[in-house]
Amino acid sequence: MSQSLNRSSISHGQHHESGSGFSAFAPGSDLVHVGSRRWFLQMGMAGLAGLSMPELLKRQALAAPQAQLTHPVQAKSVIMIWLSGGPSQLDMWDLKPQAPKEIRGPFNPIQTSVSGIEICEHMPEQAAMMDKFAIIRSMDASSSNHTPTTFQACNPKSRRTNDNRDGGGYPSMGSVAAKFRGPNVPGMPGFVALADSMAADIYGAGHLGHRYEPLDGVKSAGKFGMPAGVQTARLTDREELRQQFDRLRKHTELSPELSLQDRYVQEAYDMVLSGNVAKAFDVNRESAQVREKYGNHSFGQKSLLARRLVEAGVTFITMSDAWGHWDHHGDEVKWGGINKGLKPMLPVLDHGIATLISDLDERGLLDTTLVLVLGEFGRGPVITKTDGRGHWTPVMSMLAAGAGVPGGQVIGATDRRGGEIAERRLGPGDLGATVFKKLGIDPYGHWIKPGGRPTPLVEGPSAPIAELG
Repeated sequence: MSQSLNRSSISHGQHHESGSGFSAFAPGSDLVHVGSRRWFLQMGMAGLAGLSMPELLKRQALAAPQAQLTHPVQAKSVIMIWLSGGPSQLDMWDLKPQAPKEIRGPFNPIQTSVSGIEICEHMPEQAAMMDKFAIIRSMDASSSNHTPTTFQACNPKSRRTNDNRDGGGYPSMGSVAAKFRGPNVPGMPGFVALADSMAADIYGAGHLGHRYEPLDGVKSAGKFGMPAGVQTARLTDREELRQQFDRLRKHTELSPELSLQDRYVQEAYDMVLSGNVAKAFDVNRESAQVREKYGNHSFGQKSLLARRLVEAGVTFITMSDAWGHWDHHGDEVKWGGINKGLKPMLPVLDHGIATLISDLDERGLLDTTLVLVLGEFGRGPVITKTDGRGHWTPVMSMLAAGAGVPGGQVIGATDRRGGEIAERRLGPGDLGATVFKKLGIDPYGHWIKPGGRPTPLVEGPSAPIAELG
């Protein structure tokens, strides 16, 4: 991985999602760290299982799923491309060329490969393969705010509240997938996040439990291999393991009933012993031609890694190129306005999305991989004095492709100013119901909150979006 995947997380001064950043594969604060002579190893960021891992696995097994896999599976995997900050629908997928200048903006629409569908001139690669995409132009984001909680959970009740209880305990779609579907290949995580700032751009499991938090894929890259000096043969010597564990126990606060014969411990060991996780995160296994095609930048590397994770058996991947990257208020802010900020970003996004879709298709993975491209809300109709657009919750646009989604269509419409929904109003619950249905999870099923209260996976009068198949 290049340096762009090894950067430290971007700080986020306003909030920290409850549980965000915790991974069942990553060491927690209660893990035992040992030296080379006591080689009971860590799982996740440094190697083998952290000592909290077996208990997490046990809790998962003891908690019988409440939702059911009752629907035909169309999507084995989901890649959610999170455009952090709120992308401008008026300058990307829902241009209004007949509107006054202060509304239509500086970009022109171009005809796509599908007659009657136009998108921004700076996204020609998407335009050329519009038969693969469905554009939703009528997504109601009024329940959302400047946070990933609402649309990553696809639940209007899941919101940032700034009281250390963000999200109301409702789980993200990735966490639901991790619980009720699990990974497609044993020994792989069910939910992986690829983001520079987990706290700002990734919403996790809520009250579903830490076991279903996403693995921090940026920090985990390159850290699932065997530590120096440890051989696989030694790990399979159970008597030696038992002796080492007994000696280690004297210096820890481990529960006395914990044993290396426990199948949950064995499962944790298998995650590293198989080598599948380490291989999936090693993009250097790709040819130079493939890596060059994706691009040596954050979006390209994360897109390539997302494809590799799908191949390796991960069910849900959420990726974000940078925190707030799409928050184009104007030239006075970090990410700039429409011309100076958004314009140079669009070709990178365009090429990245087109490359990912093409690569999935060529490898026979697109038919079973649902790709979603969205942010937390849209942008205001009127361009500001500093060439930007403000936050706009009444409507946003998004893309969907793969996993049986009929391409070459536009769903919904906005008014002539692009600021209000004119037809086919859809909400986060409708999107969530669609994702769960495609994963084979009953969208009308329940999960159990702490205290035993059954809670719907999808809130309100929501239903799978029929146009998405």
